[in-house]
Amino acid sequence: MIASRGPTVEVVVEVPRGSFLKRGSNGRVDFVSPLPCPFNYGAVPRWVGLEGDLLDALVLGPRAPLGGRLEVPSWGAIVLTDRGLVDHKLVCSAQRPSDAQMRFVLRFFHFYAACKAALNLFRGQSGRNACDGWCSARYAIDSATPRDDQWRGPKVRF
Repeated sequence: MIASRGPTVEVVVEVPRGSFLKRGSNGRVDFVSPLPCPFNYGAVPRWVGLEGDLLDALVLGPRAPLGGRLEVPSWGAIVLTDRGLVDHKLVCSAQRPSDAQMRFVLRFFHFYAACKAALNLFRGQSGRNACDGWCSARYAIDSATPRDDQWRGPKVRF
């Protein structure tokens, strides 16, 4: 597991911990989950990920407000493949996550990938869905593109 401190990033919270509504970077509701989100989930507005949307990030710790902006260290990233597109998820926390937290994050994203595969099948969307494990936060950020004024949101509908 990756757990070395990476860069500090600004994360905008799109899904507060405990919320059932999954919102995208455009603010619209993507879906209503049958289970509450166990993390604060959002995006790093400075970077565009490989799939063309803002670089995703989750923040461990207490519930943060919707739209809240958090400056937090990154500690690693989950490599999620959604419909064949790599979608890194930075794992951020004020302090180094415990091994138990890191295992929970990995288990969650294995479950999430399976759920997303079912949702994509229902929506008639094809492509591989899987959690491919850990990479460093630095690798995920280096794989992203700096956001510029030309970015108008993801080209692929999620």
